[in-house]
Amino acid sequence: MIITKTAAIYTHKKPPLNLLLTLTCILSALGFLFVYSSSSVYAFEHYQTARYFLYKQLLGFIIGIIGFTTACFIPLRIWYTWAPLLYIGSLIITGLTLISGIGRTLNGSSRWIGYKGLSVQSSETLKIALIIYIASLITKKEHNPPSLVFNFLPCILAIGVPTIILLKQPDFGLAVTLAATASIMMLVAGYQTRYLLYSMLASIPTIVALVAFRPYRLKRILIFFNPWQDPQGAGFQIIQSLIAIGSGGLWGTGIAGSKQKFFYLPMQHTDFIFSIIAEEIGFIGSCTIIFLYALMAYCGISIAWHCQSRFAQLVIVGCTTLLSLEALINLAVSTGMAPTKGIGLPFISYGNSALACHITIIGIIYSIARSDWNTTVHRFENNSISL
Repeated sequence: MIITKTAAIYTHKKPPLNLLLTLTCILSALGFLFVYSSSSVYAFEHYQTARYFLYKQLLGFIIGIIGFTTACFIPLRIWYTWAPLLYIGSLIITGLTLISGIGRTLNGSSRWIGYKGLSVQSSETLKIALIIYIASLITKKEHNPPSLVFNFLPCILAIGVPTIILLKQPDFGLAVTLAATASIMMLVAGYQTRYLLYSMLASIPTIVALVAFRPYRLKRILIFFNPWQDPQGAGFQIIQSLIAIGSGGLWGTGIAGSKQKFFYLPMQHTDFIFSIIAEEIGFIGSCTIIFLYALMAYCGISIAWHCQSRFAQLVIVGCTTLLSLEALINLAVSTGMAPTKGIGLPFISYGNSALACHITIIGIIYSIARSDWNTTVHRFENNSISL
């Protein structure tokens, strides 16, 4: 009887962790390939070496591997216990970008901490910290009676504080992405939809004001509807992106065969790298990459489904949602289906801080899932012995 029960649990619990790691490696490898392909001309022109951004991306990968390895040694209870300190620490680090002399401004946004030529996008730590903190808040409150004040508002406040900091940088895209991620986590946890609906309705005046009083945001929205009204100005980037995608045809122009990377398409190795990918490997290759992201989302949902701990489930759901939303938003922007947001394609777009963060997120999923699984099996075996 004991052997049968144990075998049943092992048969039932087969989360696709290895597939998730494989997908991470494939997407990261594709990232190295296309970062080099899309940035080589720009890098040679500005830094006299075609591999400049590739080397920096490799540095981000190495840091990510360190983060992944570190996360694997942290048990589930430590993530849960230290969630508030992790959250507060990430707020402080992200807030440093707003201090003159510490924060580094690029393209009108102060999202980086600079030191001796090195720069780190500190808001990447906020992604991880907010997900873990929201998961811990929900877990602590789940045994309480449903309450707007004691259950829902603490989560809203936890989202609101970093949102203010991100809007000051400004990083409107990340603020929206994190708010959406936290909202999905609350929906999964069983929070009443009407509470989320009320909070969304209450935020509409703020969003309208943020757009109305920032001319560039309003211009982005207007250009989104009709980029051809200013083809040499605000609409230039999205038009060039669509030209790159259309030029790829079914099979593409071949790796390194992009013409748009020759200073036609701005940010070709960061926010609009998918356009270069579509140009070089065509519709078939682009669909393959989209399939890889869909498969990664499936892996995350499946792993969360197999977890027994509510905290483990919510963290993995949050991490999976974040990566999926970032990929979806980037693809939508590149194809002209959404206004520009400044969000890269996970694991592929250039950005060593982002790559390190995303690989660490995979490490957290792996660590928490394994920790939850080991704890569940250990409890079952102890119960079986007592039988």
